[in-house]
Amino acid sequence: MADDLRFSWELVSAGGATYRIADGVSEHRAHVGYCTDALADLLYAMTGLYGNSPGERVSFDLEPMEMRWRFRRQGADVVITVHEFPDGATSWGSPDETGGTLSWSSAQPRGVLGHAVMEAAETVLRVHGEAGYLERWMRHPFPVAALQDLRRLHRRGDDCRHGQCRNSSAY
Repeated sequence: MADDLRFSWELVSAGGATYRIADGVSEHRAHVGYCTDALADLLYAMTGLYGNSPGERVSFDLEPMEMRWRFRRQGADVVITVHEFPDGATSWGSPDETGGTLSWSSAQPRGVLGHAVMEAAETVLRVHGEAGYLERWMRHPFPVAALQDLRRLHRRGDDCRHGQCRNSSAY
């Protein structure tokens, strides 16, 4: 397990965002489209890791591909796997390991992962604001409630106060 997790989410075009995730060993990057509420879905998947759920899943539309992230809790850590499916229209509902190609994986402490995702979303909000996010993402407003939920759960569940818990960084 690497402890140098970095994550970023950047709005790069009308209806498009690029994310990057790296753990000091390897890096994964993709461009996602606005057909899904991708950033909100990711934030809600993160908040699910603070409850009783053994794992969470989120899918990003890469038009026509699907990029599926799976988070499985393993003690205090979260195992992250990212699978790429060639056709998102036909892969919905299929098992992660069937038909998809493993693109990236890592195991990280939940607090490190939660902080990295929270920090990346806060950066997007700081750079674009709610109105600018909606103007660029077009179909979905900035997920304020999801970010607030993650911030609250992370600070309480990981004993994070003002970024002191972090071993992660944004790009």
